[in-house]
Amino acid sequence: MKVHREGTGLLLSLFTFLFVVNLTLHYTIGKGGLFFISILLSVALFLLILNFFRSPFRRFPYDSEGLVIAPADGTVVAIEEVMENEYFHEKRLQISIFMSVFNVHANWFPVNGVVRSVSHQAGRFRAAYLPKSSTENERSTIVITTRHNVDVLTRQIAGVLARRIVTYARAGESCHVDEQMGFIKFGSRVDVFLPVGTEVLVEMDQKVTGNQTPVARLHKISYDYSSPL
Repeated sequence: MKVHREGTGLLLSLFTFLFVVNLTLHYTIGKGGLFFISILLSVALFLLILNFFRSPFRRFPYDSEGLVIAPADGTVVAIEEVMENEYFHEKRLQISIFMSVFNVHANWFPVNGVVRSVSHQAGRFRAAYLPKSSTENERSTIVITTRHNVDVLTRQIAGVLARRIVTYARAGESCHVDEQMGFIKFGSRVDVFLPVGTEVLVEMDQKVTGNQTPVARLHKISYDYSSPL
């Protein structure tokens, strides 16, 4: 486990700020009850932010051919057919994963292929678990074409606390499962839009792990999932 590069600067700044605050308290009020309370709160805050920016090393343990892998840690909050009006302009199967502030917030590519399109849309900062957040919130959209010419759209969505979406994907580049697609800071959601009729491998309210849990199967390929992930 290591600290994600997106959090290095913030953590250093936070540590410096908390150190100065507590040092000032020590020299002004001494080692009283207020000082020890400040120390405890500072440690708790720093560990919370540190936990948020953790970056685990992960590799998908099976052959990913034909599979859609969870692009993020979190809870499945939507599995439904919807009209996707920003890119496809047709019905698509939407699978959405909500990330709380306690989840890992790195995002992985859900499939192997070529990045066809990357776009950013300004928007609101509503609660990310709400259905309208997919079309009204600040978001980045990445479209990937697999080698079987299946288009998979992945959407990074900002939430109430998330004010910055980082997207590493670039149009025209190859992408692979096990590679990070981006990062969303402080609570958010990731949607995946698939062809209607795609076989779904997860259920509502299921906890999934980014780059580990298969969420759908694009092709009729048999895999053995008897081993734990």
